[in-house]
Amino acid sequence: MAILVFGNVVLRYLFNSGITWSEEMARFLFIWLVLFGSVIALKQNEHLGVDMLVKRLSKPLKTVIYIISNLLVLAVLYLVVEGSWKMTVLNGESTAPATGLPLTTMYFPGVIMGIGMAVIILLNLYRLLFRKANIDELTRTQESEEMMSNANAGTGVDQGVPR
Repeated sequence: MAILVFGNVVLRYLFNSGITWSEEMARFLFIWLVLFGSVIALKQNEHLGVDMLVKRLSKPLKTVIYIISNLLVLAVLYLVVEGSWKMTVLNGESTAPATGLPLTTMYFPGVIMGIGMAVIILLNLYRLLFRKANIDELTRTQESEEMMSNANAGTGVDQGVPR
């Protein structure tokens, strides 16, 4: 994606020409990258979250909040999958103007992403409810201060002391 965009910029500014399909292909690749990256981020608990309140709750309350929030996410994922599927079917015969690729390549990744994220959430809920997984493990977050201290530990830089 980066090579296509960079190459097209160079061709436009230096040679007054360009690759007609590169912008469209970069858009398709970006969609796939973002949607599949979000599934991987969910699997690794790397999505952004505001957890100031949740961190201060007792474990039983954390568990209740975790279950409610994941059920809400599943409801939203259902809407994403349903909408993506409808758009995929609706645009089944349509093709992109520059590449000629079917427009389903732009809408179907939403279905894959929604199903992938739903499976991860359902597995986490199963682990919590039936395997008695630790709620702190499932809601693991890393503070930015922890990340900085871990990064500085390898470089020998004292935290809080500017160079």
